[in-house]
Amino acid sequence: MKFEESKLLHGLPKQFFANLVAKVNAKVDEGVDVINLGQGNPDKPTFDYIVKSAQKWVADPAMHKYSQFRGLHAFKQAAADFYKDKYGASFDPEKEVCVLGGSKIGLVELPWALMNPGDTLLLTDPGYPDYLSGAALGEVKLETVPLLAKNNFLPDLDAIPEEVAKRAKFFYVNYPNNPTGAVATADFYEKLVAWAKKYHVGIISDLAYGAIGYDGKQCLSFMQTPGAKDVGIEFYTFSKTFNMAGWRLAFAVGNPDIIEGLNLIQDHLFVSVFPAIQYAGIDALTAPERDGEIKKLVDRYQKRRDAFIGAAEKIGWHAFVPGGTFYAWMPVPKGYTSEQFADVLLNKAGVAVAPGNGFGKYGEGYVRIGLLIKPERLVEAVQRIDKLHLFDKD
Repeated sequence: MKFEESKLLHGLPKQFFANLVAKVNAKVDEGVDVINLGQGNPDKPTFDYIVKSAQKWVADPAMHKYSQFRGLHAFKQAAADFYKDKYGASFDPEKEVCVLGGSKIGLVELPWALMNPGDTLLLTDPGYPDYLSGAALGEVKLETVPLLAKNNFLPDLDAIPEEVAKRAKFFYVNYPNNPTGAVATADFYEKLVAWAKKYHVGIISDLAYGAIGYDGKQCLSFMQTPGAKDVGIEFYTFSKTFNMAGWRLAFAVGNPDIIEGLNLIQDHLFVSVFPAIQYAGIDALTAPERDGEIKKLVDRYQKRRDAFIGAAEKIGWHAFVPGGTFYAWMPVPKGYTSEQFADVLLNKAGVAVAPGNGFGKYGEGYVRIGLLIKPERLVEAVQRIDKLHLFDKD
């Protein structure tokens, strides 16, 4: 017997990163010492105090039953307290916090929960490719908003056509930004709230890299902005802040109507997150070790950023200096597309990068560098690239 996939599945976008991984693996199988700068997976283990917490909670038989629908009150309270401590924003833990098995789940399921087929979703371009999966599954219309270097990779809200703004139901924004490393300003967020209220558009802020800000600066949360809770929500994942990518734990905070929609669809899809992981998450958010461990994490990424950008400058490869995330957004030399340049680096230098066109039309002309290896290897990658003589050092 043969069973066909649904039309809905056939409408899903191709998995960009799967193709990238296949190319890298093929080179590794050939025996090439590939320096992989194309990944977005934290390279260090989860903080030790969180691992020990999880070991304790997993051993507790009370954790082995089904979780409560909509998660543990204690976890939601800890999330609300974290936002109050870090960003000065207050949330009702029962009505304004949603527990998630990773923020990707919430970002992809939101169009199902709060949009109807044919509604309009705004996405920034370039952007995280899996936002497109949510749009496809929700059968909604897409409009993109360019992120341009001249605007420091922030959306130009005034350039969004009036008719598009009036049709839009939700707008996804992501700062610190993947892939560009750009950070949002208070002025931008204030303008975004005013724009959202004018056109009655819900703002969906993805704060995946919120803890990773450079040069001693803490990156802003959209929820710090007056009126933000009136117009939207924000997703916060444990993956980047605590090196917990494989644990699949996150939460959303903000507008109670949007939070209720997410909770309701999850009532039908999941029975929340394994309780032991939620309790480990509470300890991650509240333990006295938290801020010290996060600072060490950020310092490590800053050393890598500075090493890579410094080495690239010496060969005439000029970065958009990231204010956050663990990425650098690098221009492609003249005469190459993003894909061609990435292939040349992999095939001739043994350096893997993510071509910018995989993040959208306006990603063409760039590649994304993952700062997820030691500084010495980042410098070595640049030295290998230098031998290809693709850049003008003058």
